[in-house]
Amino acid sequence: MSTKKKSILAIGIVLSTLLIDQIVKIWIKTSFDPYETKTLISGFIELHFIENRGMAFGTEFGTGIWAKYALSIFRFAAIFGIGYYLVSIIKNTKTNLLFLIAIALVFAGATGNLIDGMFYDYFFELDEQFRTNWVYLYNENNDVNFPDQVRQTGFMLGSVVDMFRFTVTWPEIMPFGLSGQEIFPPIWNIADFTISCGIGLLILKYKKNFGKDKSDKAADEITSQA
Repeated sequence: MSTKKKSILAIGIVLSTLLIDQIVKIWIKTSFDPYETKTLISGFIELHFIENRGMAFGTEFGTGIWAKYALSIFRFAAIFGIGYYLVSIIKNTKTNLLFLIAIALVFAGATGNLIDGMFYDYFFELDEQFRTNWVYLYNENNDVNFPDQVRQTGFMLGSVVDMFRFTVTWPEIMPFGLSGQEIFPPIWNIADFTISCGIGLLILKYKKNFGKDKSDKAADEITSQA
């Protein structure tokens, strides 16, 4: 595939992902109340509006303004690095198409979540529930307390909008306390899904090549460029 065609493909993946991701997030922000839930497919998936101060799938990065700044700077640096790498593999005539798609998906998803943190505080009024209940602490009974601490707003301090939640649970016969528990409890968005797809493609590509000798890999490379 020519450099021009690879560029068009990568740009198409990035722009379409960002467009869909932001449309869904803006719709959720403007149509749902905080923590509002609506069923999409009963027993499988629902919409549940939350604002995530951490990373993908609600992964925590610490609390407080400096933790948020650190996360935003880390995201920005990672996106810059991935973007630079994406340009380099577009220019590389030997780049595998699947590898290009995977990197483009990861770049698009990471950029989609960064947009929330960079700009959403300027365009949307922060709901009171999201303004105060953003730092949680555990008391002596291991219960969650939400102190009345107002979070700072501004550039790179916005929260990521999450909305999709799988409601599938483990069957009753499952051991280790899994019975009746949700199989995948984190709440996620289109950007998270895109990042996961990109990483999944990378794993698939390298798992496919794992264990092959050099001659087999060379043959695959020749085939992929044909």
